[in-house]
Amino acid sequence: MDIAAFQGLLTPEGQALLGEIGAADVDERTLLATASRLRARHPADLVGAALTQARLRVRGRAKFGADADRMYFTPQGLEQATRASVARHRARRFADRLGGRSPRATVLDLGCGIGGDLLARARAGVGGLGVELDPLTAAVVRANLSAFALEDLAGVRQGDAAAQDPEGHAAVFADPGRRTARGRVFDPEAYLPPLGTVLALAGRAPGACVKVAPGIPHEAVPPGAEAEWISDGGEVKEAALWLGDLAGDTPRRATLLRQDREAATLVADPGLGPPPVAGWRRYLYEPDGAVVRAHLVAEVAAGLDGALADPRIAYITSDLLRATPFARPYEVLDVLPFAVKRVRAALRAQRTGNLTIKKRGFAGDVERLRRDLRTDGTEERVLVLTRVGDAPTALICREA
Repeated sequence: MDIAAFQGLLTPEGQALLGEIGAADVDERTLLATASRLRARHPADLVGAALTQARLRVRGRAKFGADADRMYFTPQGLEQATRASVARHRARRFADRLGGRSPRATVLDLGCGIGGDLLARARAGVGGLGVELDPLTAAVVRANLSAFALEDLAGVRQGDAAAQDPEGHAAVFADPGRRTARGRVFDPEAYLPPLGTVLALAGRAPGACVKVAPGIPHEAVPPGAEAEWISDGGEVKEAALWLGDLAGDTPRRATLLRQDREAATLVADPGLGPPPVAGWRRYLYEPDGAVVRAHLVAEVAAGLDGALADPRIAYITSDLLRATPFARPYEVLDVLPFAVKRVRAALRAQRTGNLTIKKRGFAGDVERLRRDLRTDGTEERVLVLTRVGDAPTALICREA
């Protein structure tokens, strides 16, 4: 899709055409018939652009909910866009820290993509300017701002993020590219622009937030920054580095976003040492992925009077059953050295039917193991595969 075809979607004819297309019209089984029907009445390039947007809007609902039906996307922009719940969470910090400043504070958004974070901040009352190198993507951002009547609060310009001057802005937000034609990029200095370049730019503003991959090495976090790992619905989505005026008073934070509930946040305790190591107790707790990424397992274990069975594996064991948003509890019914025949016999003795398999520090093929175990009973069980020292270990559990 080129810019001319995209601009055509913003005309009355393009808007009417988009309004005609429903989710059922862009299903794989109906797409060709839909295209043929629409091309009989509209230019082919306009139909192609409309069908592309309609399909992207269907995919976009997973990240943006009902808002996706009003938004515009590029395939790469949707893939890399921040999930709306995460963007709203971040926007609240910008609003809290910058909202009382005068004149109105603005955020320079470097590499704004399709504008997910720019939109979220504007809807929270924080103005900004997005910078995007790709001209089509910049046009998409303008259309998204217009769709939500936010043009007076935020804008976009085409340009190179690395060449921008943060002077006059209260803060910088940066989302460097972490994908190339070869796939995901894990080395922060292979980001586009490299993390070092982005941090140098961000350091010229009073405050900044840099979006990074959740697997960022802790040694890549600059001194004085607050690193926040965020999970949504139990799945780790990303991490962010908060700098300057936007940083909190903790070096590490795990934030869990929960539908229709207030976010739960856990911060590092500088006075806390590593958790104790002990044998398996009555309950096993599986910490949320954001907790593990943030190296905050010790903080969770302390709140549960818990220990680790192996100091290298992030499973907590405790005799207490205590509610916590930061870890999921399971009651341990059996612990045995791992061997397929031994585990199968133990599961059958417990009349296991529906089986959930979890693993951490275990190299086996889960799907092959599931076939080998052949459970056909009536009880629901959770099989946890891990190791203690060099010994592969199986724990048969149930939801606590």
